[in-house]
Amino acid sequence: MAHQILPDNATVATLIARVWDPASGGPRVCVVRGGELVDITPAVGTVSELCDRRANLESYVAGGDIRWSVDEVVDGSLARDIAVPHFLAPVDLQVVKACGVTFVGSLIERVIEEKCAGDSARAEVVRAELMDTLDGSLKGIRPGSPRAQAAKEILIAQGLWSPYLEVGIGPDPEVFTKAPVLSSVGFGAEVGIPTFSTWNNPEPELVLIVDSRGTAIGATLGNDVNLRDVEGRSALLLGKAKDNNAQSSLGPFIRVFDENFGLEDAGNEEIHLRVQGTDGFTLEGTNSVSEISRPLPELISATSGAHHQYPDGFALYTGTLFAPTQDRDTPGTGFTHKPGDVVQIFSSHLGRLVNTTGVTEELEPWTFGIRELMAYLARERH
Repeated sequence: MAHQILPDNATVATLIARVWDPASGGPRVCVVRGGELVDITPAVGTVSELCDRRANLESYVAGGDIRWSVDEVVDGSLARDIAVPHFLAPVDLQVVKACGVTFVGSLIERVIEEKCAGDSARAEVVRAELMDTLDGSLKGIRPGSPRAQAAKEILIAQGLWSPYLEVGIGPDPEVFTKAPVLSSVGFGAEVGIPTFSTWNNPEPELVLIVDSRGTAIGATLGNDVNLRDVEGRSALLLGKAKDNNAQSSLGPFIRVFDENFGLEDAGNEEIHLRVQGTDGFTLEGTNSVSEISRPLPELISATSGAHHQYPDGFALYTGTLFAPTQDRDTPGTGFTHKPGDVVQIFSSHLGRLVNTTGVTEELEPWTFGIRELMAYLARERH
């Protein structure tokens, strides 16, 4: 089973994980060594701390005690049995941020959502009306450039300007808070689709892990679950569309940047998606990070700097090229999730993140927050 979630070149990768330990009743910071998970929590209590102590990373990775095999934790995670060790999201005290509308392909879909006011039945008609005008105007454009400004003026004159186009080709990217600290779920967990949404989709993304100094120290995979109907009604409903229980999934590991895989490599990653429904439906797609409209360092700078600090670091969803238009049921209504969909997000350098969709209101409530984590670490160190 380990080979199914590890990167192809895992033997030369430094991989950080968090595992729930039912014996002690809390999360353990682990590194992958071969097919084993080595617990380094006695040396460094949180992943946030580990990221800020990157200079000593080799000594931390070399120590610790083997606690579990990767296979064992994979099995426990897929069984969703809280009584056995299972993967958690590989971040803890980091704020979970996200950038939106960073690809022209998904930008067009956001404009479609707005123009049809979140009504999926109108999407195909609106898409046909917009594609000729928008696609030709925006392809290959550099956000914030003179060419982008010229396109903006044309689109305004045609009555097509929107908040999505502003952040898609304007000078400033969209940056928002995706999820509260410690609320993201990890490999094997259910991701939530609220009952108030009838048009939604997965978003396979590269997620950068950034330390308190604003330096990207690694990357992981993420599913920025998106409620298209909610956000389509109004851009001001972004919080309701993006931040609900179990709507942020990360993992399975943080791959630490080194000579074998760095920020530039991450910017060329091909991230694949496969959704398999209990109804026999299959959806596949790819997020080619190299087609992003803004360089990754620009997204980091827009998030963190003199204007905003993150003392515990942050995880940054970088957006997706993928936006599903394949019909699932009624022709012309596109794709939306159903309970029980198995969502796999995978890439050669970052491994495989697997989750199953569930009804948000029926999922186990999120209860282990910052106060619980601090109390747990205090008990473990005394």
